[in-house]
Amino acid sequence: MSFNPSLDITPLSDPLDFRYGPGVFGPQVERRRLDSIRPSLMDPDCQGPEDVYAIAMDVGKKADKPAMLERNLLFGVVTYAKGLLGREPVRSQGHIHAISASCGSSTCEVYEIWNGTAIIYMQQFAEDDPGRCYAIIAHEGDVVIVPPWWAHATIVGDVSKNMTFGAWCVRDYGFDYRGVRAHKGVAFFPVADQQGRIDFIRNENYQDCRLVIRNARDYADFGLEKGVPVYRQFQKDPDRFLFVSRPQLAQELWDNYEP
Repeated sequence: MSFNPSLDITPLSDPLDFRYGPGVFGPQVERRRLDSIRPSLMDPDCQGPEDVYAIAMDVGKKADKPAMLERNLLFGVVTYAKGLLGREPVRSQGHIHAISASCGSSTCEVYEIWNGTAIIYMQQFAEDDPGRCYAIIAHEGDVVIVPPWWAHATIVGDVSKNMTFGAWCVRDYGFDYRGVRAHKGVAFFPVADQQGRIDFIRNENYQDCRLVIRNARDYADFGLEKGVPVYRQFQKDPDRFLFVSRPQLAQELWDNYEP
C-alpha cells in the first residue's frame, strides 16, 4: 500500500486476508461470498468473484486495546476483490447499523481508504422514500463518515484493483439488512462500462429520488485532522472518536448532515 495507516496490517489478495505485524492483534477473517449478497444485487444471478470481501473486526496495536475497550470502540478492516458482479462493481450488500445496547442508538462509522478507490454510497432511509442519497468518491487516505440510521454500501471505485479500508465502529456493532433487502438493494445500483467508468441506475423499488455524487471532504467539524491516519489520531487523543460509540455527543452535527 502507498498509504501508511499507522498500523502494521497488510491486505492479501489470494485469498482475501490480512497479515498482522508484530504487536498487532486481530482475528481470523470472515469472508463474504457472492451467494450471501445476491439478494441485494441488481442481477441476483450474476457471475463474479466467489469471495467478494473479507472482514477482520477488532484489530489494533496490543498496547492500545485497553483504551479502545474503555471507550467501547472497535477498529475493523475490510478488503475487497477487484472486478465485477455482473454489471456492478464489486460491492457490499448494504445495511443500517443496528441499535447498540451500549448507547441505545444506531451508530456511525468512520471509513479511511487504505488501498484503491472506494465509493461510499449512503441514503437517509431504507424505506420507500430513501430521502437524501449520496455517492462519495474516496481515494487512499480519504475519510468518509456514515451517520447513524443511514443505509449504506461500499463499492469498489476502480474495478481493476482490490480495495481496502479501515474503520472506527462501536464494539457492540450489529447490521440491519431488512429495509435494503425488502427493496432488493439500495436506491441506486452502480454499473461499470467497458472502460471501468461507474455510473448509477435508480432502483425502481424506491420512490423517485436524486443522487448526489461528490468527492470526500474534510471532517474538521468532527475534530479530525486531514492527512493524519485515523488510527494515529486515536493514539494521540483516544477521546477523539467518542462520537462513534456515543453518537448523541454529535447530535448537532448529525442534524442536516452533509457527507
